Amino acid sequence: MEIQPDSGSKEHFWKIKEMKENIIEINNITKHFGDKCILDNVSLNVKKGEFVTILGPSGCGKTTLLRILAGFGNADSGEIIINGENITDVPPHKRPVNTVFQRYALFPHLDVYENIAFGLKLRNVPVDEIDKRVRKVLKMVSMNDYEDRDVESLSGGQQQRVAIARAIVNQPQVLLLDEPLAALDLKMRKDMQIELKEMHKQLGITFIYVTHDQEEALTLSDTIVVMNEGKIQQIGTPTDIYNEPQNSFVADFIGESNILNGRMVKDKLVQFAGHEFECVDEGFGEDVEVDVVVRPEDIYIMNRLEGAQLTAKVKTCTFKGVHYEMLVDTDTNHELMIQDYNAFEPESEVGLIIRPADIQVMKKERVCNTFEAEIVSEDKVRFFDEEFHCEPQTTYAPGEKVKVEVKFDKVELIDHPDDGMLSGTVYFLLYKGDHYHLTILTDDGDHIWVDTNDIWDKGDLVGINIAPKDIKIIKCND
Repeated sequence: MEIQPDSGSKEHFWKIKEMKENIIEINNITKHFGDKCILDNVSLNVKKGEFVTILGPSGCGKTTLLRILAGFGNADSGEIIINGENITDVPPHKRPVNTVFQRYALFPHLDVYENIAFGLKLRNVPVDEIDKRVRKVLKMVSMNDYEDRDVESLSGGQQQRVAIARAIVNQPQVLLLDEPLAALDLKMRKDMQIELKEMHKQLGITFIYVTHDQEEALTLSDTIVVMNEGKIQQIGTPTDIYNEPQNSFVADFIGESNILNGRMVKDKLVQFAGHEFECVDEGFGEDVEVDVVVRPEDIYIMNRLEGAQLTAKVKTCTFKGVHYEMLVDTDTNHELMIQDYNAFEPESEVGLIIRPADIQVMKKERVCNTFEAEIVSEDKVRFFDEEFHCEPQTTYAPGEKVKVEVKFDKVELIDHPDDGMLSGTVYFLLYKGDHYHLTILTDDGDHIWVDTNDIWDKGDLVGINIAPKDIKIIKCND
């Protein structure tokens, strides 16, 4: 008879049950390269048998995290636990994991069979057992007729299959895959995605997969971990990540999105693009700034204007194979992307309808720039190790610690970095329908956020100026 926990112990019971299901626990991992923080207090639990994909742009920390998990790198702080054992300081060859790299790392002087058998021979596995296991994985990766082939004579997809076979023949508890399909052409990549999914089902072991390809993550994963700037932005199923992004970065990175500034009027009523819309979200408060996401396929477009929530003019219409993709300018001068099976000609007037369930409201990560600062004099304040002129004030004394607030649209970007008070690089761009929201990485590694109508590209070097009247000084405890 199964004994059910009483109501007072249910929470404890399920917590213990969940802990038992976790094969990997990554706790508070932090890693710096010089002054740059690559991983910022990252924690993640992975259940046994899960296919987990760590997804994010280049430089977000995903590969560093995988290398630390594999034992090829050390964290500054934090711990790695596998099957209840702390393996933080355990060398790579003693960890119950195997890694498949983007560049395969096959031995050119060995044939396919010998490449796969290599690890087993090092472990002194009996010859009969080696042969049995090698032939089994060769069949699993559809390479059973290639055992005697020179690996350098194989195609990229075939080499990747050999690399995967070499990893799984050792029967690891966890298989780590670092962008293993990145070097393949599109068709081969699609085929290998299907094969990897099938392999995972057959093997029943835990897969941790690193990629920057959103479609790949959505196709393969049980769980997606979205990372940016060394932090986990969201963890969820592919459906949750796509339909309910937690912030504007996730919404923009996963699929196509219309991301707009909005204001939560009250529960289930949000204002954006100059109009009020019913929605299903609540709990944000009243008269609160928010971000709003509407997927292009969720905007209903029609020729008639009566009954429409928005009216717009079609700017462009492009056939994408399955659907048409259109850019439209609304009656409030907001640009929206729409995907529909029907084409609407450029310059035509259209009506738009957005259903409440298709509007995703998100809490804003920030509503203005906020910096730690120090008063230098009556009309000067120091932040980012630079002195900025501010409007004369008498409230604060020299040396006093304060905070500085600067609105996003009050930061000026200029073409020549040397002409600015600060200089930096355009790190991230987000189009908000009627302006661009930029993340600028300063030369010292700090972040400044900017709203602008000017067009910049990622990687552009910029100068940064802030007018004295746009610097607001507030108490640290405000």
